[in-house]
Amino acid sequence: MEIKELIAKATANMEKAVEYLDEQLSHVRAGKASPKLLDGIMVMYYGNATPLTQVASINTPDAKTIVVTPWERSLIKDIEKAIMDSPLGITPENNGELIRLGLPPLTEERRRQLVKQIKGDAEDAKVSVRNARRDAIDAIKKSVKTDGTPEDVAKDAEAEMQKVHDRYIKKIDELFAEKEKEIMTV
Repeated sequence: MEIKELIAKATANMEKAVEYLDEQLSHVRAGKASPKLLDGIMVMYYGNATPLTQVASINTPDAKTIVVTPWERSLIKDIEKAIMDSPLGITPENNGELIRLGLPPLTEERRRQLVKQIKGDAEDAKVSVRNARRDAIDAIKKSVKTDGTPEDVAKDAEAEMQKVHDRYIKKIDELFAEKEKEIMTV
């Protein structure tokens, strides 16, 4: 495999790690309502587990409330049950037409737990980025031995890989800091 391809592949893997972290962070409740909080909830719809987003519209009329409006009224009980069974820890209010979720303010202790959780997620993303760098550098070193790639080209490629690695680690740190600030803001 050519050096440029190795770097491109490693960069793509690093990008995936950052995107995954961003997705994970979007699911963490930071004191304000977000429709993404309900993304993982599955509702029984005609015997099949269906994502909530496919059977109802989800809105946030204010910072502390999520409103779920089912497209079929018969689904209200199923949606309510799915939300209650979810790990969100929010009790839905059902008025017969829609379901309202009031998000209680986060306690200081819960905020610290969430920061600890996202720090772990950020660290996992960093490990993925480091693994991508390591794999690329190992492949570059292997190409020097087997394919006869000049050592100066390999050293330049390793330096380039390190720069890419540093850029993605910085992105991860920025995402973490932004989310931490969002969580800790009362």
